Amino acid sequence: MKTTCTPSDQIAELLVHLGRSARCEDAGSCLTAAQWTCLRFFARATRNSCTPSAFARFQATTRGTASQIIKTLEGKGLIARRRSETDKRSVLFEVTEAGRAVLSDDPLGELVFAIDRLDPAMREVFLAALSHVAEGLGALRGTSAFGTCADCTHFSEAGCGGYCACAAAALAPTEIGKLCANHNRDAADCAAPQLKRPPQ
Repeated sequence: MKTTCTPSDQIAELLVHLGRSARCEDAGSCLTAAQWTCLRFFARATRNSCTPSAFARFQATTRGTASQIIKTLEGKGLIARRRSETDKRSVLFEVTEAGRAVLSDDPLGELVFAIDRLDPAMREVFLAALSHVAEGLGALRGTSAFGTCADCTHFSEAGCGGYCACAAAALAPTEIGKLCANHNRDAADCAAPQLKRPPQ
């Protein structure tokens, strides 16, 4: 059992503290923390990532639990389902006008405001560091991390937008910054030794 607190311990504890501080159950919110996460996810995800299974992976929960959260938001009229244009067996979800109105009062806005007060260079370093931590944690748990096109091997610039080789589809400029369930970070960006689970 560890008896000393290392800088890594302190960072992990601060991340957990920030996560709990940004939760909204005690703020008289109309949604639970999990429902807010789901609504944000469907607002920020690419077209092909707006599926129940992708949200379950993003939330690190079971497909059944994810489906219950989605069902609740659908019942509130905050998201709506539609059939995939490429695979009629698949169901995709999109945020409704009512959902976007709710997102305008997102309690995560206070945390965003606090981060906005950081120096731009510090924000860039912070984002890069957290992205690598997410990649490392995903590697330890055997799960893939979500990300955007900027550092994805599937992405290439094309005209004013881009092209995704994984989806075999052109991307509009507004889609390039969205979360993707098929994100694959550039190998040159994450050239780190193979992670091993630390001893207990």
